[in-house]
Amino acid sequence: MRSGDQLTLGERAADRLRNGMGSWIFVFAALVFLAGWMIGNGGTGFDPYPFILLNLILSCLAAMQGAILLIAARRADQISSELAAHDYATDIDSEELINEVRALVRCIHRQVGAQDPADDDFGPGTLRTRLYRSDSPGARPPGN
Repeated sequence: MRSGDQLTLGERAADRLRNGMGSWIFVFAALVFLAGWMIGNGGTGFDPYPFILLNLILSCLAAMQGAILLIAARRADQISSELAAHDYATDIDSEELINEVRALVRCIHRQVGAQDPADDDFGPGTLRTRLYRSDSPGARPPGN
């Protein structure tokens, strides 16, 4: 997954804005700004009641927030996609390693003269696995 310097300027900006606008600090700062605007322009300021300029500023802010949230959502989808690709690659690597271990087990069985294990002897629900589990009641290894 890409991070830090690997991200584009737009991706870093989207992450910062999403984190900033999605915080309580932003909410409280916006409330303080609105209260200050209303108190400062209550009767004789440059934007007297009904605060038409404030309404315009808030409408522009809402439009920009919508666009920023869409960008952030797209970034979140991209991150999820990269994580899923990483998980898939890890699963493929794990499957290859498991197949190598199975081949080694079969080779060891042949060298000691034991019968080759079947493919279903390797799973978690096999009789051999259930017999050796210590948390199963009455589970004992064969021959004990």
